[in-house]
Amino acid sequence: MTAPTPQPAREGLEGPGADRPDAARVGVFHPRFVLLSVSLLALITVIAFEGMAVSTAMPDAARELDAVRSYGLAFSVMLTTQLLGIVLAGVWCDRSGPLPSLFAGQLLFAAGCGLCGGSQSFGPFLAGRGVAGLGAGLIIVAGYVVIGRAYPESLRPKVFSVISAAWVLPSLLGPPIAAWVTTTWSWRWVFWLVVVPVVAAIALVFFRRSQIAAADEGIDESSRDHREHARAAWFGVLIAASAGALQWGTHDLEFQWSAKTAVAVLGVVGIAATAPRLLPRGTWLLRRGLPSVMLARFLLTCSFFGTITYIPLMLVNERGQSLTTAGTILAVGSLGWSTGSWVQGRDHWAGRRDQLVVAGGVLLTTGLLAIVAVAQFALHPWLVAVALVACGMGMGLGTASLSVLSLTLTAPADHGTTSSSLQLADVLGSVLGIAAAGAVFAARHTAAGQDIPVFVSMWLGLSVVAALVVVAGQRIRT
Repeated sequence: MTAPTPQPAREGLEGPGADRPDAARVGVFHPRFVLLSVSLLALITVIAFEGMAVSTAMPDAARELDAVRSYGLAFSVMLTTQLLGIVLAGVWCDRSGPLPSLFAGQLLFAAGCGLCGGSQSFGPFLAGRGVAGLGAGLIIVAGYVVIGRAYPESLRPKVFSVISAAWVLPSLLGPPIAAWVTTTWSWRWVFWLVVVPVVAAIALVFFRRSQIAAADEGIDESSRDHREHARAAWFGVLIAASAGALQWGTHDLEFQWSAKTAVAVLGVVGIAATAPRLLPRGTWLLRRGLPSVMLARFLLTCSFFGTITYIPLMLVNERGQSLTTAGTILAVGSLGWSTGSWVQGRDHWAGRRDQLVVAGGVLLTTGLLAIVAVAQFALHPWLVAVALVACGMGMGLGTASLSVLSLTLTAPADHGTTSSSLQLADVLGSVLGIAAAGAVFAARHTAAGQDIPVFVSMWLGLSVVAALVVVAGQRIRT
C-alpha cells in the first residue's frame, strides 16, 4: 500500500504558541524554547562529530583491517541500518511521541561506536557501524518530530539554521582531531571518544524529558491506523534488507556474473518495490508539492555523499596528502553548508523556498564538476576545499529548505510519517550514491596512483544526478 500524501497544514497550527501574536517575535533561544533547543543541539553535535571524524580516520582503519577494497561498505552499512531506524522511528513517534525513540537511539549509537573501536576484524567493525546507524535513524526522525510539534512555523527555518550551525564546530574540529588521534594513538580512539558526549547527551535529554513530552499535548492522532503503522514497519525491514543486499553485492564487484551480482540485483529490485510504499505517492514521477520535496532530497544526498565519501581516499592514495591535510580540506569545505543554511533561515525567503532548492542544485553541480577538474587535471589539492564550499552551500540551501517545506506541507499529527519519509529519501539517496560509487571503484580499482580515471568517472556520473535537483526544485511549488 502506498503511503498517503499528507495534506498541507493550516497556518497557525504548527506547534505550541504558533497561534499567538508574539510567535513570530521570539527566537530559537527564547526562554520558552531554550532548553529544548540546547537538547537538540547536543544531539546533532554528537552525530556531526562522529560523521566527520570517522570519515577522516577510515583510510587508516581500512588499511589495518585489510578492507581498502571494501572501503565504501563501512559507510553504506551504517546508512542501510539507518534506513530501518528511520522507518521504525516514524511509526514509533506517531504512536508514542518522540522520547522513546530518542532514548533508544542514543543508547544504540553509543554501543555501536564502542563496538567499532574494539573490533579486530572487518566483520565486527561492520556490525558496530550497523548498530550505530540504527540508533542514528531513531534519533534524527525523533528530532524532526520535536521541531515540527514544539516550534511555530515562523521559527522552523531558524531552528534548522541553528541545527546546521551545530555542524560547524564538529566539521571544523572533527577531521583535524580525528587525524591527530589516529596518528598519535589509533583510529580506534576516534570511535571510543564519541561515546563520552553521547552519554552526556542522554543525560541532558533525560533531564529535559518533561519539556519534550509537553510538545505532544493537543496533537491529534495520526491519520494512519495500527495496520498501516505495522505495514510501514515491515516495509522498513524489507527496504533495509534490500539495501543491505545491494551493499554486500557491490562492495567487491567484478565485471562478471556471480552469486554476489545476483544478490545485488535482488537488492535493487527490493528497493524499487518497497521505496514507493514508504514515500508520498508520485515521488518518482516528480508530482508537484511534497513528492518533489522528497525526490529533491534524495538527489541531493545521492550526489553529495557518493562524492565526498571517496575524497579523503583520493587525496591520501592518489595525491600523497596526509590524513591531517585531507581532514582539514573537508573541514574548510563544511563552512559552505553552514553558510547556505544561514542564508535560507532569513525571513526574506518565506514563500520562495523552491527557488533556494533550485539554487542549491546549481551550486552542488558546479562544485562536483570542479572536483572532477581537480582530479583529472592534477590541480592543487586545496582547490578541492574551494569546490567543497560550493557543494556545501548548495546542500545548506537545499536540505534545510526541504526540511522546512516538508513540515509546512504536512499536518502536525503526521509529522512523524513525513519526517520519516524525508529522512528515508535522505538516507536512501546516500546509500545508493555510495553503493554506485563503491561498485565502480571496486570493479575498476587497480593500485594507488592509478585510480584517477575511476574517481573521475564516478564523480561525473554523480554531477549529472545533482543537476536533476534543479528540475525537482521547479516542481515543488503547488
